[in-house]
Amino acid sequence: MSTQEKTITTRDIMHQQYCLVDGFATVADGIKLLCEHRASVLIIRKRDDNDEYGIVLPSDIAKKVLAPNRAAERINLYEIMSKPVIGVRPEMNVRYCARLFDQFGLALAPVIDQQHQVVGVVDYSTLILHGLAPQHGICV
Repeated sequence: MSTQEKTITTRDIMHQQYCLVDGFATVADGIKLLCEHRASVLIIRKRDDNDEYGIVLPSDIAKKVLAPNRAAERINLYEIMSKPVIGVRPEMNVRYCARLFDQFGLALAPVIDQQHQVVGVVDYSTLILHGLAPQHGICV
């Protein structure tokens, strides 16, 4: 990287297409939120300061509810979530974020600030389209 190139951080590329939701909400409620907010992920709220965030992706719903033919109205999100979620700092260089995704098999991560609040989400699409492409004059 040349000294004139600006470091692109996860804050620069994160998006807001997520819903913060209680784990006791049903999968049906979660699907409704995804539709209403055109979100790509459900972030499950922490119950208290000593808890961790959880995450539910549409693929989790497909694999754990749709495929086994379970009733979305009778399953709580906490039953199918992944927890704890691996989050990234807003100041993280997108190159390190891509390495983290590769090392841990992630497709998406919440961006969590110093106050331990979710401020956005980053995924492979944003890493490539907003992190890598502009550095090479593509998609600008």
